[in-house]
Amino acid sequence: MRSILALLAALLLAAPAQAQHDGGILRILHRDSPGDMSIHEETSNSVVTPMMGVFNNLIIYDQHIPQNSLDTIRPELATAWSWSADRTELTFKLRQGVGWHDGKPFTAADVKCTWDRVMGVSADKLRINPREGWFKNLSAIDTKADDEVVFRLKRPQPSFLAFLAAGYSPVYPCHVPAAQMRVRPIGTGPYRFVEYRRNETIKLERNKDYWKPGLPHLDGIEYTIVPNRSTAALSFVAGKFDMTFPYEMPVPVVNDIQQQAPAAHCEILPNNLSVNLLVNRANPPFDKPELGRAMALTLDRKTFIDILSEGKSDQGGALLPPPAGVWGLPPDMLHALPGYNGDTAGNRAEARRIMEGLGYGPDKRLSVKLSTRNVPQHRDPSVILIDQLKQIYVDAELELIETAIWPVRLTKRDYTLALNLTGSGGDDPDIQFYENYVCGASRNFSGYCNKEIDALVDRQSVETDFAARRTLVRDIDRRLQADFARPIVYLPRSGTCTQPWVKNLTIMGNGMYTGWRMEDVWLDLPAAGRP
Repeated sequence: MRSILALLAALLLAAPAQAQHDGGILRILHRDSPGDMSIHEETSNSVVTPMMGVFNNLIIYDQHIPQNSLDTIRPELATAWSWSADRTELTFKLRQGVGWHDGKPFTAADVKCTWDRVMGVSADKLRINPREGWFKNLSAIDTKADDEVVFRLKRPQPSFLAFLAAGYSPVYPCHVPAAQMRVRPIGTGPYRFVEYRRNETIKLERNKDYWKPGLPHLDGIEYTIVPNRSTAALSFVAGKFDMTFPYEMPVPVVNDIQQQAPAAHCEILPNNLSVNLLVNRANPPFDKPELGRAMALTLDRKTFIDILSEGKSDQGGALLPPPAGVWGLPPDMLHALPGYNGDTAGNRAEARRIMEGLGYGPDKRLSVKLSTRNVPQHRDPSVILIDQLKQIYVDAELELIETAIWPVRLTKRDYTLALNLTGSGGDDPDIQFYENYVCGASRNFSGYCNKEIDALVDRQSVETDFAARRTLVRDIDRRLQADFARPIVYLPRSGTCTQPWVKNLTIMGNGMYTGWRMEDVWLDLPAAGRP
């Protein structure tokens, strides 16, 4: 009897593999035209999503566990890793027999070259280096033959692995200059880059020499750029596309899609993304902290959430709140913070008193430009923000910036007020704090600097006890919100829809930059093909 049950279990486990089909082009909608194709030089899932399939990491989050954590990290170009006794040396044993798409072999030298570029010590410089702050604790990388590499840290950092597992951390080839990686990237991944035509398409094709036998299943992936959400949704409903752009569809549009195409599979999930208000503290009169406090107090977060996501998005701080997030502020701590108590009328009355104390009022209003990226996820909340700022004598004019220029404008702090969407490369405090909040961080776009907070960030980074670390992390997040370092408007939940014939794709609930290797996705198309 036991042997029969074992046989049945084996057959059930084998069934999905037997049902897999090879071939076909996965057709995905894309929301806009990225600046270039280099993941290490970009800050948006407009690049990471299509390009993740071109590359591999040393390690990667399990592509079929929707909540990322250190426990879900798996080997990729590395076969194993180990820490030294003092936790300052991280050694990776590398996979052999892996080739770049141009036929050259992958070696430890490629790993060293990649992080020498990211650390800024390579002669071949990255044009923009958004992740430099992640690796401030990395002092050097040493190679041991072709199959072993050692990351040497200045101090222990248990979450260093989270940096390497993110979609933002692919290994680049040493023999290909950074300039070429922007326009014609070469990787070791399941798909080869074919072409990028601005405002039209991004095309990938199957890597027939992929080092994982039998993968990928698809002949290729085509991303078609359709900036208009209504047009994109109608095209998806008509069956012209297999998948919407990840996390792009707002809740009302997802509801429409599900009514018109009930067989479609749609998930509305948090995405480790925050909508936030950036105040350029270097530009008078915004160098006065009181002004930033007044603008934060006027925020009616519930209105944003109700209008844009029919009440499904979240209020939170810098880190994604539970249950989707591992580290974020729980409701009781959040509601104790200024502006989060739900008393919009009282908060705005206080904000107006602050503005009047600064010399503003009904007859002397503050005129300013509100800059934002020219995509719906940025534009829609900006319109609501402008209306709410009017309640405290601030008249903001919307300035729309194209995606290719937006990261440069923010990096140069070429704005006065801005509404931005900040995505975290993974749900780990080190990623969020070192990238966005410590003094001088590459994406600390508002110029916030508090040395006491920096010391706490370093302290939580070395903590190995989970409960103790989470206590520290929540205290840091609470203080950042109380300081109005980067006022969080809300944390969106949005939708991704796939046709019923798209198989074996897991949408991450706390990692929008981690789940797009797509190597084992396959299509079970109807006999008659797509509609």
